[in-house]
Amino acid sequence: MDAQPSSRYAWYVVSLLTLANISSFIDRQILSLLVKPIKYDLHLSDTQMSLLMGLSFALFYTVFGMVIGRLADRYSRRNIVIGGINVWSLMTVLCGGVRTYPQFFLVRMGVGVGEATLSPSAFSMIADLFPKKRLATALSIFSMGIFLGSGLATLIGSGIVAKLPTAGLVTLPVFGTVFPWQLLFLYVGIPGLVIGLLLFTIREPRRTNLLQVDGATVLPSFAESLRLVFRYRTAYLLICFTTACQALINYGCSAWVPTFVARTYGWEVPRAGAFFGLVTIVASLLGVVFGGWYADKLTREGLTDGRLRVGVLSACLALCGFFIPLLPKAEWALLAMAIPIFGLACPFGAAAAAIQELMPNQARGLASAIYLFILNLIGIGLGPTLVALFTDFVFRDESMIRYSLVLLYGLGGGMGLVLGLLALKPYRQAIDSERRASQPAILS
Repeated sequence: MDAQPSSRYAWYVVSLLTLANISSFIDRQILSLLVKPIKYDLHLSDTQMSLLMGLSFALFYTVFGMVIGRLADRYSRRNIVIGGINVWSLMTVLCGGVRTYPQFFLVRMGVGVGEATLSPSAFSMIADLFPKKRLATALSIFSMGIFLGSGLATLIGSGIVAKLPTAGLVTLPVFGTVFPWQLLFLYVGIPGLVIGLLLFTIREPRRTNLLQVDGATVLPSFAESLRLVFRYRTAYLLICFTTACQALINYGCSAWVPTFVARTYGWEVPRAGAFFGLVTIVASLLGVVFGGWYADKLTREGLTDGRLRVGVLSACLALCGFFIPLLPKAEWALLAMAIPIFGLACPFGAAAAAIQELMPNQARGLASAIYLFILNLIGIGLGPTLVALFTDFVFRDESMIRYSLVLLYGLGGGMGLVLGLLALKPYRQAIDSERRASQPAILS
């Protein structure tokens, strides 16, 4: 049996995977800074724009992620991630050459296909590199990429947008004549290719916690893997939907807050994006580190449901966001958003660790993919679009976007709190059952 990887090497792997996660979220969120020029140049509505930010990406990200999850349970997870980061980075670069809305929609689908490779593979790799008592912390560091990527997309992207030409066209090699805002996709897509090269320096981890029958390791069929994933279906699905409610707020706010500040308070989008990006980076870093540390602390103290209690705390803090869009000054609103941002960053590593603990190795990729399918279909697919639908069809006024965000905080936070509380008991029962059983009986 191979020796367990050194702590230093394990953290090196997590660092590179976190860089990849940061790159993926920068590519995913950069559109939020370009709402106004894209709408103007391509003649789009808020709803059409929200589909570019949400559904076009989420459709293939979620569906293709199921396939990737299955592959990650059988083949080299490292190689899957390397292939994926090259695909999503190239697709992001191609956004710099699109001419029409359908072309844009299709290329964003390609970004989703590439990014679908990362999290199912990374969750499984990290679970093989760390003991359970430190797993939530390690997965929280990886999940930090969600918030760092979103924050850097607005912070750095705002600076780039401010320096781009505001009118006219730009001529580039290969792409020809493009709009100035398309340059941003080139700037954020190319670094991902460099990270892809760095990933060649890591090894595929040795798999642990393998499913065995009569002392022999087995590879379950797809149907058997599904039975493994859903043998504790109540606990598993409640974790998925609790985190999805939190993702609904995350993605909806990330997509629309810069535009909300511009429309409501009269700020320029680059200024709003830079301020919001800085708040996001600081608050989310504190939240994700605290969430992982606190989840592992509760687990070490013997609280079986400690990781899920972090999710309940998160929902309570998210509900604090209900009043924020109604504040009279932009500075107050943006600074106050640190509270829900901190809270919403807390549970992602803890929730992923909770799911990994329920699963044998050969089902972790599929379990993670289904979890991400639910999380992202609701978060990415519905979050940005829900805000736009409220604005376009409920309030029927672009200037009323603040009330759309109020509804988003209330719905997401309220549902997340209820589902999080409901998840505690079945999760305790599932973990107790798993600890009593030597192997899950699915292959009889």
